[in-house]
Formats: sequence, C-alpha cells, structure tokens
Amino acid sequence: MKEETAARPMSGYLMIALALILMIGSIITVIAMRNPIPIAGLIFGIFLLPGFFIVNPNQSVVLVLFGKYKGTVKADGFHWVNPFMVKNKISLRANNFDNNPIKVNDLLGNPIMIGAVVVWRVRDTYKAAFEVNDHREFVGIQSEAALRKMAGTYPYDDIEDEHHGKFTLREGGAEVNEKLEEALAKRLNIAGIEVLEARISHLAYAQEIAGAMLQRQQATAIVAARKKIVEGAVGMVEMALFELKKNNIIELDEEKKAAMVSNLMVVLCSDKNATPVVNAGTLNH
Repeated sequence: MKEETAARPMSGYLMIALALILMIGSIITVIAMRNPIPIAGLIFGIFLLPGFFIVNPNQSVVLVLFGKYKGTVKADGFHWVNPFMVKNKISLRANNFDNNPIKVNDLLGNPIMIGAVVVWRVRDTYKAAFEVNDHREFVGIQSEAALRKMAGTYPYDDIEDEHHGKFTLREGGAEVNEKLEEALAKRLNIAGIEVLEARISHLAYAQEIAGAMLQRQQATAIVAARKKIVEGAVGMVEMALFELKKNNIIELDEEKKAAMVSNLMVVLCSDKNATPVVNAGTLNH
C-alpha cells in the first residue's frame, strides 16, 4: 500500500514573472514587427497559467499526472507545477462530526437513543484521496457503525447488577469514550484519518420505554434508600440495647426487648414522623 510522499513544486512567483514576460513580450514583438511568429510565446505563457495554485495554512494539494500520484504539497504559499497535473485540495484542519442520535439496542436489548461527537483530521493525504471514495462521507458512515456496535456491547444502566463489573453506557464515562475512540481509529485508519477525540454526546432510553424505565429507576432508588435506612435502624437499636444494659438503666426480659425493638424499628424506618405517646403508668400497662 502506498503512502503519502512530499512533492516539491516550483516557486509561483518566479514562474508568474516568466509567464508575464513571455506574454507581454510576445504581444509587443507582434505589434512592433508585424510578424505573427512571436505569438507562440504568448500561447506558451497562457499554457503555463493552469499550473499555478495556492496552498493555505493547514491545507494540502494532492498532485496526479495522467493517473499517477506525484506527491502532496503541504507547504503553504504560491506554487507552480506541470499544467497537466490534476490538483486535489484536502484540508488538514481538525473537523467535527456530530452524529445525530440514532436508535439502537443495548446489551440487554433495551432500545436507546445515542449520539456522538467525533473530532478528526487527515493524517495521510494519499489514503484519504485514493483509498476511499469520499473521506468525509467515510468518516460519517464508519462513525455511526462504530457507535452502533459499541452501544450493543454495553448495557445502558446496571440497575439490577446483572453485569456487575462491566462498564455501562451511562456510568462508563471516560472508559466508554475511550473504547469508542479506539474502535473509530481502527475503522478510519484505512482512509488515513486520525481520531483526535470521540465522546458520547446524547444518551437516553427510546421514547417508547422511557416512562417505564424511569419508574424502574425510581423504584430501585427507593429500595436502595430503604435498605440503608434499615441497616442504620438495626445499628441504632443494637446500640440502644447495649447502652441500656451497660449502664444498668433498666432490665428488660426477652418479651420487653422484642416490644422495644419493634417500636424503635417502626419509628426509625417509617416514612412519616412518629407521634409520641407518653406512658403515665408502668411499663406493664
């Protein structure tokens, strides 16, 4: 496989001076001598004009002569080459590709909407010009393909720990973006494209299941919160019983301990404020 090679064009300023001298000199000679023969200089000067071209900063020109690659000009400035050469301009600047959200299925089969932003630039102009038909279109198609494949490799969210230890699209963050960037780099290498950055720009459940999944997430959050509350309540009850026994404040039999534990658990685990009841009699009433 061929790679990019540097071309060395002639200075455009030197050649434009030569072309002007030929054309102006030929016109003056024809007028002065009234002889059509010097008109050949004018024709040759005009022939030189298509060979001029300008390269702006962070741009390049790929030169092709009769179907054969002759090199790439990256030096900015005013240049001249053989007028028969075809000159294809390719930008070396960084480009953004903003992939509109697409519907795919994650690892668990849930339909999701996902989009990505890819920052890329041309590294090898030969590959960009000749290995693919249109390198910009190639970036768009391959970015979408890589995004679809990656989205099907990970779950959107690990709600029930079905895939504990595996990255999720929602919580993976930098790891998921890194995987996407690696996948894109492999796919775009054939076109001489360098991936500078790739990151998820949009991630959500598809509209048809968004409501149900939101309820599921809310239910999971409530269960997790209740679990923490119960763990804390058990610890507080244990501490209360231990302190009562340690300081010999009151002796409780098993029945009274059970009643006390029940009351404390109700107070501590209830989602509403407890209403205190003052016992004016004995503990037995």
